[in-house]
Amino acid sequence: MFGLFKKKSEKEKLQEAYSKKLAEVHKASQVNRKEADRLSAEAEEIAKKIDLA
Repeated sequence: MFGLFKKKSEKEKLQEAYSKKLAEVHKASQVNRKEADRLSAEAEEIAKKIDLA
């Protein structure tokens, strides 16, 4: 209950975005490999931001 109003840190937001992007990569890899590669590159950019944070 007390964590209800707690704001997420920038690192937590990035980690959430990274996991969502990886889920998109997995879905796209089954249909369109080129799209999956593009999404994977975006996920790697997010991972680099996480490392810097």
